[in-house]
Amino acid sequence: MSTQPLLQSAPGKRIALPTRIEPKVFFANERTFLSWLNSTIILGALALGMLNFGDRPAFISAFLFTGISIATMIYALITYHWRARSIRRRGQAGFDDRFGPSVLAVVLVVAVGVNFVLRIGYGGKKDGKN
Repeated sequence: MSTQPLLQSAPGKRIALPTRIEPKVFFANERTFLSWLNSTIILGALALGMLNFGDRPAFISAFLFTGISIATMIYALITYHWRARSIRRRGQAGFDDRFGPSVLAVVLVVAVGVNFVLRIGYGGKKDGKN
C-alpha cells in the first residue's frame, strides 16, 4: 500500500470537493416559512376580530395589528427567498434568524401597549360621545 494521500494538490492550492445538500434543508426552510405565515394568520384573525366586534380603540388597534401582520408576511417571504438562494448556491453561512423573532416580539409588545393606552384613555365612553 502507498503512504501517499488520496487527493494531492500543489502547495497553496485548494481542492474543490462537491458537497451534497440534503433535501431536509430545503424542507426546513419551507417549514420555517410556513411557521411564520401561521403566526401572521393568527395576527390577522386577531385584527379582524377586533375590527368587527370592537369599539373605537379596538378599531385603531386592528389597523396596527394588520400592519404588523402584513410586514411579517413580507419579512417571511424575503427571508425564505434569501435562504433558498443561499442553499442553492451552497452557501456555508448560518441560516439562523437572529433578529426577526426578537423584533416581532418587541413590536407586538408595543402594539399591545398601544391598545392598553387607547383602552384606558377611552374609558367607558360610548361611541366617543361623553
